[in-house]
Amino acid sequence: RSLITLLLHLKIFLATITQQFSNIQGKKMLNEIYTQCEAKMQGSIEHMQRDFKTLRTGKITTSVLDNVRIDYYGTLTSIDQVGSIIASDATTIVINPWEKNLLSLIESAISKANVGANPNNDGTQIKLFFPAMTVEQRKESVKQMKGMGENAKVSVRNDRRDSNDKIKKLEKDKEITTDESKAGQDAIQKITDKYITNI
Repeated sequence: RSLITLLLHLKIFLATITQQFSNIQGKKMLNEIYTQCEAKMQGSIEHMQRDFKTLRTGKITTSVLDNVRIDYYGTLTSIDQVGSIIASDATTIVINPWEKNLLSLIESAISKANVGANPNNDGTQIKLFFPAMTVEQRKESVKQMKGMGENAKVSVRNDRRDSNDKIKKLEKDKEITTDESKAGQDAIQKITDKYITNI
């Protein structure tokens, strides 16, 4: 009789230990999902900020050329990797390539990129003279910025959906309880709200 009691207590003890271990594993998995979700959402915000830099404002910046690439010995390369780019004043950008044979490639790439100015190649450098922004151009910049913000919000919401799907799968696979699943989805929503507010 004491052996049966001992085995019963041992079984209860093992079930408790197993449940506690499962809870620890479930919380660890949830924390990994939270971390991955935050990293993806932060990436969406950073992408939006990089896109904002390509927009033209009143004063011209060299970032308008960030998305312009040339074929540099078989590799698409940004202009700042093959020469110096300087905003010499509020409306002028000067590009000095380190290899003069790249002048025509840079000139062609800038023309195709439609950055708002035609390149002037003087044989040693390229100058871009940007006219003052019109009211229509300012409105277009605002419209583009709003579009970039909306794209970032969509990306953050997609990250939320993916994270919630992972949490629901953990619940379905009995890795976490229904209460933990609900708490996890609530935590993901709080993370989402924080990033949506930043946009």
